[in-house]
Amino acid sequence: MFIQTESTPNPATLKFLPGKEVLRDGTADFRNAEAAAEASPLAGRLFEIPGVTGVFFGYDFITVTKDGPDWQHLKPAILGAIMEHFMSGAPVMASTAPASEAGETGEFYDKADEELVLTIKELLDTRVRPAVAQDGGDITFRGFENGTVFLHMKGACAGCPSSTATLKHGIQNLLRHFVPEVQQVEQVA
Repeated sequence: MFIQTESTPNPATLKFLPGKEVLRDGTADFRNAEAAAEASPLAGRLFEIPGVTGVFFGYDFITVTKDGPDWQHLKPAILGAIMEHFMSGAPVMASTAPASEAGETGEFYDKADEELVLTIKELLDTRVRPAVAQDGGDITFRGFENGTVFLHMKGACAGCPSSTATLKHGIQNLLRHFVPEVQQVEQVA
């Protein structure tokens, strides 16, 4: 098994491509060892490596966020854990529900804005999310209120030094262009 790695715009996050499907539907974002161990054998295994502070699963990639040690020290242990997991045949998730969907709060917007929200979501799904996934992250719609779109950043995007620029200059300008009612874009936890 050959696992490729790619850097991300976030220097604390590295993207791992195992050459296999990781998560068929949705994404899963883990920020603590306890939640990871309960929901995913693979995420639990990765959190056992000292210095790992975040694990994110996309369709065909895994991003790992670190705190402290250099990548040259962490990368071999992470590669080994991913390889061992896939060679064992164990499932990536302990249950069928992605962890990110289980722990997220609902969306909020005025029903009168439903058509605008559908357009915003379509733009996010077709133009923003594929590009963000290439960088090892994900952005999901959270709400729309008084001209402000609220988005949740996950994976490599969470805590990325360039995430504010991505939100304000990239996503905000795109949404304003196609949906004039959008005035600004904000990040929510």
